Amino acid sequence: MFDELEKYNLNGNFFFQATDRLEEVCNAPRDQFGVFLVYALHKGRVELIYVGKTGYHRPGTRKQEEPSLHDGLRENLVDGLHFDETKRKNCWPVQMLIEDIEALHIHWYVTCDGKYNDRPKTIKIKILKIYENIYGTFPRWNLAADLC
Repeated sequence: MFDELEKYNLNGNFFFQATDRLEEVCNAPRDQFGVFLVYALHKGRVELIYVGKTGYHRPGTRKQEEPSLHDGLRENLVDGLHFDETKRKNCWPVQMLIEDIEALHIHWYVTCDGKYNDRPKTIKIKILKIYENIYGTFPRWNLAADLC
């Protein structure tokens, strides 16, 4: 569905259940930046429920400067804020129980490395727009504000 992600050779995935510790199952790199897609497994169905990104620019730095990026994939996946501004490692298990989600399958892609220097925010917006064009809405854990 998202052909633009196929070019990123540095990628991976892992499963997360509500009883797991996210910091233990997450295999994303600490010092790389990119995007991640979260799929919910529920009653034999798989659904994309969230598109996230890592890496933000420090105020006052030029966006083209790679070293200005902060907040690596692992840090954002585990300790990034979601829903009511709670760390993902704490709020995802609760939300999974509320929604009766059996597991999450998280796919991550490094978009800023020696070969590519694609801004994670730009890639996230592209993916959300593709999804919206197909389904008429955003994945349910994303907000319209995610396009900003």
